[in-house]
Amino acid sequence: MMVKLKTRRSLGGLVAIGLAGVLTLSACGGETTVDNGAAEETTAVEAAPSEETAAEGDGSEAASSDFPAPNGGELNLYNWTDYISPDLLKRFEAETGITVNLDNFDSNETMLSKLQAGGANYDVVVPSDYMVAQMIDLGLLQEVDPAAFPNGSFIKPEFMDVYFDPGRKYSAPYMYGTTGIAYDPTKAGGEIDSWVDFFDADSPAAGKIGTLNDQVELVHAALRAVGAEPCSVNRDDYVKVEKLLLDWKPNVAVINSDGVIGRMASGEQTVHMMWNGAFTRAQADNANLEYVYPSEGLNLWSDNFAVPVGAQNVDNAKIFINWMMDPKNIGEATNFVGYDNGITGSGEFMLPELSASDAVIIPEEFKALAAPVPGCSVEAIDLYDAVFTSFKK
Repeated sequence: MMVKLKTRRSLGGLVAIGLAGVLTLSACGGETTVDNGAAEETTAVEAAPSEETAAEGDGSEAASSDFPAPNGGELNLYNWTDYISPDLLKRFEAETGITVNLDNFDSNETMLSKLQAGGANYDVVVPSDYMVAQMIDLGLLQEVDPAAFPNGSFIKPEFMDVYFDPGRKYSAPYMYGTTGIAYDPTKAGGEIDSWVDFFDADSPAAGKIGTLNDQVELVHAALRAVGAEPCSVNRDDYVKVEKLLLDWKPNVAVINSDGVIGRMASGEQTVHMMWNGAFTRAQADNANLEYVYPSEGLNLWSDNFAVPVGAQNVDNAKIFINWMMDPKNIGEATNFVGYDNGITGSGEFMLPELSASDAVIIPEEFKALAAPVPGCSVEAIDLYDAVFTSFKK
């Protein structure tokens, strides 16, 4: 079944995407409106004139006596592409006097590889849930206890004891959402309501299909399409997945997590694996687009702020994370990226069209389809990697 984003829901629909699923969230999220091919383009956000303290009413000045106070300097942020409002960063700079230097990545694996390679001087990174767990196990994240920050009390209860970071010792919630299918039914040549449809080697949309450059999401979806479960360790399942992907590959015009919004909004692509927030932004410019909750199920994920080991500006990292957990600030972030967030009270600051969107707020009839996928075993990860590498050759 598909969802046409023409209905409107009251703000009360914002109450959780199915709390049972949110309690154990799992996967990824940002992207860019311009496909410039640069997955790690650096942007220095020019600092506005600093103020002595945060703006009145933003909640950040309620710090305890031992919480660091803004004292200028820099913050090096490593985030998904186009996944935070430039205006929001400028306001943070104006209110704190801290200059933000922003680098971008296009997948969790890209981010992890760069940190593991050394030489990356980042103070805050934005891993997805399964990646938080992996980075904790690898000793790559500092235990900074965001739940104890002044604004930590705003974390929604269902986002506290998450499977990947119980009690929120290493991470703070940012955005959450789903990974489904976006398509234009006026051009696709037929209805799409499943991953089987998406991976159809005889699709009428051949040559106009795109997919995320995301090993986890693509293989998750392909396993579902062949009737297997994500994170399977049955090698026969991967033989089926490899054949499915190789038969489908001639239809695929682009394998890129960046630029999806622009490609779908302009009609360059007709069908695309897509994060729901990116979809809402594309659909605003192309009313024909529909968001599909595939009948085999889809991933419910969350992205998070964390401080890597080796960060040079830990106090500024804490100030930034605390500032982003203020309901007003995270609400503004939601309005830019089109995803819901894990902070209580932010709904008051969200655009009505977001709280009314069936892509942002999962309709009751689709809630059972959206479920988290905790990190796979090492054996499964190796199988994912082998299949994805074969697909991209």
